[in-house]
Amino acid sequence: MAIETSKLTIRLPVEDVKFVKRYAKANGLSVTEVIDRYLRRMRLLDSEARPTALDEITGLLPPDMDVDAEMHERRLTKHSR
Repeated sequence: MAIETSKLTIRLPVEDVKFVKRYAKANGLSVTEVIDRYLRRMRLLDSEARPTALDEITGLLPPDMDVDAEMHERRLTKHSR
């Protein structure tokens, strides 16, 4: 079953475009594959419904939050029921 695709034009800083092209070439990927893999990872992290590196990157968590400590506390709470 083929995945439906759509074309998207985006504007990025020149340095980011250079980086993604270098990265893709060095890893034997197309730029589309690099972005697709990144977006799939973002969706996975988003679906886990917990503080993640994605939340830090996107600014959804306060910059001073200790994510590791928060996760440790949540695990303790979850497993102590």
